[in-house]
Amino acid sequence: MSALLVLAGSFGGAYAQESQNGVSCPQLPANSGLTWEYKATGGSDFCRALRADGSEAFGLYISRKANFEPKRGNRAEEAVIDGQSVYWYKGELATKPDMQVRETLVQLPDGRVAHIWLQASVPELAPTLNQAQSMRFPATRLTSN
Repeated sequence: MSALLVLAGSFGGAYAQESQNGVSCPQLPANSGLTWEYKATGGSDFCRALRADGSEAFGLYISRKANFEPKRGNRAEEAVIDGQSVYWYKGELATKPDMQVRETLVQLPDGRVAHIWLQASVPELAPTLNQAQSMRFPATRLTSN
């Protein structure tokens, strides 16, 4: 598991709500029931897709350099995110062994990379993967520098 997953939990309530039309986080499907929670960190963007109850469906960190290094042996599902073929990679949480953890990287048109992660129970894994895979990144992104 990457250190970013641990970092994600530590930001907790430090986020400002970002509108669905905001330019910092990718577009969510209109029928997803998710909203973004957003924080700018230097030249990077940190986004969490939240369910109506406030729980995290998935999160992403957009930066110039990925902090996640995929290992081929951890490949799980093959997918397409915003037209780009990707693999989801398995991870684990020592404190929650029954939780399914997935991470992937998406190269963005502006040269940055989006590190996407999620944690889900076995029955929630496929629907959560589908939600994450339905995001659309703007062709031209504005930075929060």
